[in-house]
Amino acid sequence: MARKLKTYQTSIGFFDMAIAAPSMKAALQAWGSKSNLFHQGFANEAGDPDVIAATLAKPGVILRRPVGSDGAFRENAGLPSDPSGEKVKVRPKRPAAKPGKRSARKIDDQAAREASLAYEREQKQRESQQRKEEAGRSKQRERREQAVAKAQAAIDEAGRVHEQRAGEIESERAALKRRAQAEDDRWNRQKAKLETALRRARD
Repeated sequence: MARKLKTYQTSIGFFDMAIAAPSMKAALQAWGSKSNLFHQGFANEAGDPDVIAATLAKPGVILRRPVGSDGAFRENAGLPSDPSGEKVKVRPKRPAAKPGKRSARKIDDQAAREASLAYEREQKQRESQQRKEEAGRSKQRERREQAVAKAQAAIDEAGRVHEQRAGEIESERAALKRRAQAEDDRWNRQKAKLETALRRARD
């Protein structure tokens, strides 16, 4: 059975925000808040019937209006501005009406049920979108890991080839050194014989 929705309100940055949700926890999750704004006194259950009606018309959707204004809450609200360049006067915040003292504009049971079902649909869409985004991030991570593994494998293979070639060159260098030494020994022996023959010829 769909849970009854309540309207919750807070101010974040340049906007007042309101949402129809089944609980304070659900409202905090929709606002993306990691702290309990209700316990901190920065959020409350709305008592304004116009705000309640607006949020129940779009349950689960965050509605906004420029902070400090008394305009209607909308899904897309502009920043506060004043064409004259003068400082915008911020209205003093009215204390929130207690939930028990609501206006005569009450929401009937049928409308409340429809709003709850609409909220659940919105929540499912939001969760589906989050799953899609997470799947996309997962694929990106997988592609990045594969690219890193491929690059690392290429480095490892190039290092193996280098080590093999360097070993071959070192073996050739050692062989050349042995050949050079053998040639020096041969020459020294030959030179000694020739010098001996030269001395005998002079004598």
